[in-house]
Amino acid sequence: MTRFRSRSRKSLIVFALLGFCAFQPPVLKAPESAAHSGASDSLNMENAHREIWRRFIDAHSILLDFADTNGRFDRPTAAEFRDNKPNALGWWTPTENGAMFNGLYLDGICQRWLHRHQEADRIKARRLAQGLLFLASVGDTPGFIGRGVASDGKTPPAMGSNDQTSPWFYGLWRYLYTGLPEPDERRQIIAKMVEVANALVANDWRIPTMSYAPARFRNTFATFNWEGAPRMLFILKAMHQLTGESRWDVLYRKAASETGGEPRRSRLQICADGMLFDIPKQFRWTGISSTVDVRALWEMETDPVLRRAYEQGLNASAQSAVVDIARWHLFDNQDRKPFLHDWRSLLTKWQPQHSEQDALAVSQTQLNELVRLSPRRNYELGLVREPLWMAWIVTLAPDPSLADQYRSEMLSAIGHFRYERLYYSQFFPAEAVWFRLQKNVTNAR
Repeated sequence: MTRFRSRSRKSLIVFALLGFCAFQPPVLKAPESAAHSGASDSLNMENAHREIWRRFIDAHSILLDFADTNGRFDRPTAAEFRDNKPNALGWWTPTENGAMFNGLYLDGICQRWLHRHQEADRIKARRLAQGLLFLASVGDTPGFIGRGVASDGKTPPAMGSNDQTSPWFYGLWRYLYTGLPEPDERRQIIAKMVEVANALVANDWRIPTMSYAPARFRNTFATFNWEGAPRMLFILKAMHQLTGESRWDVLYRKAASETGGEPRRSRLQICADGMLFDIPKQFRWTGISSTVDVRALWEMETDPVLRRAYEQGLNASAQSAVVDIARWHLFDNQDRKPFLHDWRSLLTKWQPQHSEQDALAVSQTQLNELVRLSPRRNYELGLVREPLWMAWIVTLAPDPSLADQYRSEMLSAIGHFRYERLYYSQFFPAEAVWFRLQKNVTNAR
């Protein structure tokens, strides 16, 4: 229950402070709700790709949260992270989501390689995968996955999370599943995935933290909700697929049938119900971390009953996500709202932290200040991140008619943004959306 309360608290904080409480997205109509030029959306997708690699991939091959238009950002020091500054979670810094973003962005780069088979894309995929392995090497406790590192190149924020560790597994699995790594690298990746998975099982699926963290664990996969059930099942299924060891399959089938939560459901049923959250969320971008896992489960599964459940969940998630794609219509590329680069301004709200709840409380106070000082933040995250991430969920549906209905709207969103003017890197799903839509067209021929 600790993890549920913590996660819910962060969600409520973000919901309350985003400043879009009265937002009503434009009505999205199928099948052709917006005109677009095929050439322009393709060109803009390439612009997004260039901006990511120009500004947001750091020296450790880790995807940053934000940077200025020249790619500059302020990296925390080792002393700051060890003192749990700006908070033990590392939230609101440029290095907040490295494991999550690298793992998820690998989906787009792998789709890009499958579509074009260019060696440059293989090299970029390998860089991202090696960045993930790097983040698994910086911990001082077994199974720890870092978010990023300080200016010394080795010290991570004290606490990782379910949201960081799940995409870490997914990105590496997708890289392997696509067939990109050479044999030695493949063995290296699988060995590390086995090591981390064994540590999670030994910890009853709780996420370990660093020795200088205010708590030994930061949330868990062992929950009966959208942010736990699909992720646990995916890790177990992937480990069985990659190792061939029967114990992973035994654990997978047991976990799929176990029930819990309110209302009481099995983990398989939670996957079949699709993207539902314990509390209402105005912005649901984090739902992608479970959606990609259900997609992977659907791709790996041969049991018709289980596969049908995953297909049902993916289609339901797509139907739920589609309404928020239309938010892109409200984004003005000429907008010049102030953006706060100096995250250290938030240290005025810092206090010592002795528990996970303390870290969350400090983060809440800092977020309140961040929203006040940086109005551009919510503008981009609400109107750029949300529509692109929801479009991504739609393209993951096995039913191609769902993506086909809203294809024009999704391509128009990709073609709309001036990526060189954006401060946050969270437009990176533009590639995954574009290439998955091309795959749908190819498969339909």
